[in-house]
Amino acid sequence: MTDTLKREWFSNIRGDVLSGTVVALALIPEAIAFSIIAGVDPKVGLYASFCIAVIISFLGGRPGMISAATGAMALLMVTLVKEHGLQYLLAASFLCGAFQILAGYLKLGSLMRFVSRSVVTGFVNALAILIFMAQLPELTNVTWHVYAMTAAGLGIIYLFPYLPVIGKALPSPLVCIVVLTAFAMAVGLDIRTVGDMGELPDSLPIFLLPDVPLNLETLMIILPYSLGLAVVGLLESMMTATIVDELTDTTSDRNRECKGQGVANIGASLLGGMAGCAMIGQSVINVKSGGRCRLSTLFAGVLLLIMVVFLDDLIGQIPMAALVAVMIMVSIGTFSWESIVNLKHHPMSTNIVMLATVAIVVATHNLALGVFVGVLLASLFFANKIGRFMVVKTENAEQGTTYKVVGQVFFASAEKFNDAFDFKEAVQHVTIDLSQAHFWDITAVSALDKVVIKFRREGATVDVIGMNEATATVVDKFGVHNKPEEAEKLLSGH
Repeated sequence: MTDTLKREWFSNIRGDVLSGTVVALALIPEAIAFSIIAGVDPKVGLYASFCIAVIISFLGGRPGMISAATGAMALLMVTLVKEHGLQYLLAASFLCGAFQILAGYLKLGSLMRFVSRSVVTGFVNALAILIFMAQLPELTNVTWHVYAMTAAGLGIIYLFPYLPVIGKALPSPLVCIVVLTAFAMAVGLDIRTVGDMGELPDSLPIFLLPDVPLNLETLMIILPYSLGLAVVGLLESMMTATIVDELTDTTSDRNRECKGQGVANIGASLLGGMAGCAMIGQSVINVKSGGRCRLSTLFAGVLLLIMVVFLDDLIGQIPMAALVAVMIMVSIGTFSWESIVNLKHHPMSTNIVMLATVAIVVATHNLALGVFVGVLLASLFFANKIGRFMVVKTENAEQGTTYKVVGQVFFASAEKFNDAFDFKEAVQHVTIDLSQAHFWDITAVSALDKVVIKFRREGATVDVIGMNEATATVVDKFGVHNKPEEAEKLLSGH
């Protein structure tokens, strides 16, 4: 227990404190922006980010990952807030958390193994593009000072680490924010700041139950939104955990993460915050700034609240150009540039899955839809590929014909299986050898039934031999040709 506590909390104190500071500063404008997207007061997103980060630091399954209010979740809230108001959003966030806790106990986090590498790459690339696109409003219709400040910020971020001694001591994104803020305040630059995005809260959050009627009508209103929020939140959290796992060369407990996200969203809803999930951009900032342990997430959440409530005048002076530079760095660092080179070397099906995931996520801003389509395409390509490997070899002899089936027989290869048999050949005896085959589903069993029945209609006797235990089980359960009464009905055409 002591070793685990030290490893997950106190093995990287300095790095976690510094990275948590960068994350907290970068979270403020994003939380405000996501609140505006959802149509609620900025404090709803800020309170949510504080609460979710603090709770997930204790209960999450991925140390060093940052969770807070997110754009993907905010997009799903717009209609609910517009039609029913904030209190119904808080109730939906509470129910969303309950669904996520249930998903954790049902071990749905393990479903990530069905998401192929090409889908993950597409998701990451799409998110990098969306992060960059989200910065464009801050770079359009502005004075040259904004471009100069952004360029200076990027210069600090990428060049500061090369300075001897001090370059490795401080995270360059933090240096960027501090230096540009000090410069803007000293010179008096008239450029957009964090304070221009919305009014920061001036008090701590308080515990309140959502003020909605506790009846079936309320449940029917919030249920669709809660389910959508739960699915998108878990999906983005699981994908982010995968990315952080790779960046840190460590593993995460995804089912624990599901439960932690659920408790965090319930806590946020009871403190006046909206539902959230893991943030890939902030998580990448945290890792690249040196954050590795749970302390970085906890410190980011606590510092966020302290800054927006007690240091609001100072925080409001941070130029947006500094945060834009940080987010552009995140976008560049998140994008898988290797995937562009790999387009020449990877199979066409892999490239299609990756590009389709990118296109749909960028076009719809719906991460769940993009990943769903990517997984669907990957599954179809895989089924088609495996189906092509199934072959039926024919051996003719005086005592009859033997068909030797090799490979996997399932819904994608069942038609090919049927077409491999010659039913018009005048033979007295047919042997179907399945010693090198595996039957997976009822479609495959139905195909075998059709073959056997057709041969019997042509007057041949049929023996099916060599079934392995798994194939024999599914054939015995769902097959008809080996059940005399049912086979007789099919044979007679009834």
